[in-house]
Amino acid sequence: MVYNKLGGIMMKIIERTSYLEEVKDLLQTPDIKVITGVRRSGKSKLLDALAAWLEANDTQANIIHINFNLTEYESLMEYHALEGYVEKHYQAGKNNVLMIDEVQMCPSFEKAVNSLHAKEKYDIYVTGSNAFLQSSDLATLFVGRTYEVHVFPFSFREYLSYFPSENLYGSLTKYITEGGMAGSYLYKNDAQKYRYINSEVLNALIVHDIVKKYRLKNEPLLHELIDFLMDNIGNVTSIRAITDTLRSNKTKVDHKTVGKYMDALCKAFAFYRIRRYDVRGKRYLRSEDKYYLADQSFRYARLGTKNMDYGRVLENIVAIELLRRGYEVYVGVLYNKEIDFVAMKQGEKLYIQVANDISDPKTFEREVTPLLSIKDAYPKLVIARTWQPEYQHEGIRILDAADWLSQVVPQK
Repeated sequence: MVYNKLGGIMMKIIERTSYLEEVKDLLQTPDIKVITGVRRSGKSKLLDALAAWLEANDTQANIIHINFNLTEYESLMEYHALEGYVEKHYQAGKNNVLMIDEVQMCPSFEKAVNSLHAKEKYDIYVTGSNAFLQSSDLATLFVGRTYEVHVFPFSFREYLSYFPSENLYGSLTKYITEGGMAGSYLYKNDAQKYRYINSEVLNALIVHDIVKKYRLKNEPLLHELIDFLMDNIGNVTSIRAITDTLRSNKTKVDHKTVGKYMDALCKAFAFYRIRRYDVRGKRYLRSEDKYYLADQSFRYARLGTKNMDYGRVLENIVAIELLRRGYEVYVGVLYNKEIDFVAMKQGEKLYIQVANDISDPKTFEREVTPLLSIKDAYPKLVIARTWQPEYQHEGIRILDAADWLSQVVPQK
C-alpha cells in the first residue's frame, strides 16, 4: 500500500498484485504486451507499478516510458518522431523496456510499434483507449504477436484493501453502490462520486471513444441503449427484442443499427456479453444473451438509486468477478430452467446461482432446484447474502457473497 501526495490530497495507491505478477511474468517475452480495459480502470497505474518494480529490482533495465497524457510528449504524436525518440533512448547491453501510455493519441502508432518490434531490441508494453485497442483489432494492428492483459475495475477484495474494515458484510453493502472505479474514492459523497463516474468514465467513453472510433451518427440512440442495458442487467435479451422495445418507445431504429451500437459498447468494455450454454447438450446457444456492466457503479451513476435491485446487481458483480478470475462465463440452460452461470477454466467447471436473499424457503428452493437437476459431479454453488459461514445442502455449497468475493483471486 503506497501513498502519493498530489496538490495536498493524499491518494492511496493499492498495488494490484495479480496484474503486476502477470506483467512481470511477461518480461523479456517477444510479444507486444497490450493492456486493455474500461476507461479509468487502472491501466496506466499498472505500467507505473511495473516501471517502479524494474527500477528497484533490475539494474540492467533501461525504461523508456512515454505517456501521451503529458504535454512533454506532445512532439512525439507523429509516428516517425515516436520511433526516433525511442531509438535515441536505446541503450546497448541493457534490457530496453518500452512503455507507451495512451498510444492511440499518436496517429498511425501501429507503424512505429511494429517497426520497433521488428528490430527485436525492445520489450514493448502499450496501453490505450479501450475503443482503439480492442481484442478483435490487435492482430490487425500489430504484425507481431500480441499478449493482452485485461484490467478490470477494483474487485471487492481490492476495495477492502482501500477501505479496511472488520465488518466484511457491511463493506459489501457499500461496495455494491460505490463500485470499483477507484478514481471516485477521493470524493466525499455519493453525488460527487457518481458525477465523476458519469462524466469522466461514461460520457467520456461515449463521446470521445465510441462515437469517434465508429463514427456513430445517432448519439441519442447510444444513450438509450446504455440506459436500457443498465436497467436490464441480468435479463436474457436479444437485439431483436431490444429493437422492438425501442420502437415501442417511438425510437426509429432497425436491428442492424442496434446490433452495431451494442457491439461497440461491448468492444469498449462498457458491457460484457454472456452467451447461453445448454448444459445437457453441451452446446452454445446463439439466440439470446445477457449483458453485464464493467462496474455496477455505472448503473447507479446513470439511473440513480431509487431502484437498488440488489439481486441483479449482485449477479453483475459475480459475473465480472468470474471474468476477473479468468473463467469463461456462460448462462446455463437445462430443461427450461436457467442457471445463472456456468464458469469454465482449464478443465474446471462451476455451476453458480446468485441471489440477494435466500432466507425465504421458496426462494431457496427456486435457487437450488436447477443445480440439483445437474447430474455431473462438477461443483455447484449458491452465492447469496447469507450473513453466515458456508454450509451445504445436498452437495451444493451455500456461500455468503462477501466471503466468496473476498477470496484470494487465483492466478490465471
